[in-house]
Amino acid sequence: MERLAEILKAKKLKVTPQRLAIYKVLYETTAHPTADVIYNALKATHPTMSLATVYKTLDALKKADLVHELSIGDESARYDANMKSHPHMVCLHCNKVYDLHTSTLDDAINNLQSETDFEILSTKIYFYGICSGCKTATLS
Repeated sequence: MERLAEILKAKKLKVTPQRLAIYKVLYETTAHPTADVIYNALKATHPTMSLATVYKTLDALKKADLVHELSIGDESARYDANMKSHPHMVCLHCNKVYDLHTSTLDDAINNLQSETDFEILSTKIYFYGICSGCKTATLS
């Protein structure tokens, strides 16, 4: 928790128990939760925290460049504390969002920059399909 508090301080954010808890949830997961999922995960340990506090904190973390907000096409935004630019895969059956780590796309982006002399500062790439768990379930 001390490391997370230092990260918040470095971004000039006031360190509160609620902010620490919300950031910790995001920092320790690759599940890309919604605000509702974060709120429900923290309800037992932070019973006085409101859903509005979760949304305000997510907005502050987003503005401080500590989390990405993912708009994947479902009703709620998802959040990711992995600030390194990376694509995501979205399962159209279970709505899970997966990080995609592949050097193939990194190479393609580097080639695009070389070929076009265009400096790419960030990317948002989403692949939509069916995850292996859902494919297996439908075959059974």
